[in-house]
Order: sequence, then structure tokens, then C-alpha cells
Amino acid sequence: MLRKGAEEARNSLPQLLDAAERGESTVITRHGRAVAALVPVTAQAPAHGQNSLTAFEGSGRGLWGKDSTHTLRRLRGEWSR
Repeated sequence: MLRKGAEEARNSLPQLLDAAERGESTVITRHGRAVAALVPVTAQAPAHGQNSLTAFEGSGRGLWGKDSTHTLRRLRGEWSR
């Protein structure tokens, strides 16, 4: 797995995309802290054991409860205090 700082990742995005096509994942850091990952999206898991993100499709359903509007209004009220 590759590890790149945000600025370096931005400047080398075409190479990182080529690496993803080869099945390599890249962790993107900001100030030394991991904040994102660029991972290959494939029908099958690559050889190093990384799972495909397509298995997570729709997994956010219900994240905000049955009434997402109500939940967001409540959270906005907490933020404005």
C-alpha cells in the first residue's frame, strides 16, 4: 500500500490512478494523519486482500434514522448553539 501526503497525491494523481488500475491502494495523509484512501474498484478483491468498495454500495441507508430531515434539523440546532 502506498502512502502519500495530500500535496504529493494531488501532483501525482495520474500515477496513483495507474497504480489503482494495477490493484494498489494509496492512503492519503494530511499533516501525517491518514484522511482518505484511493482504492481500486474491481469486481474481485485484489491479491493483497483489499475488499472491493462495491460491496458497501447502499450501506449508508438508514444512517440518519427514519426521518433524515428531522435528524439534520436537530443537528443544526446543536451546531448553532
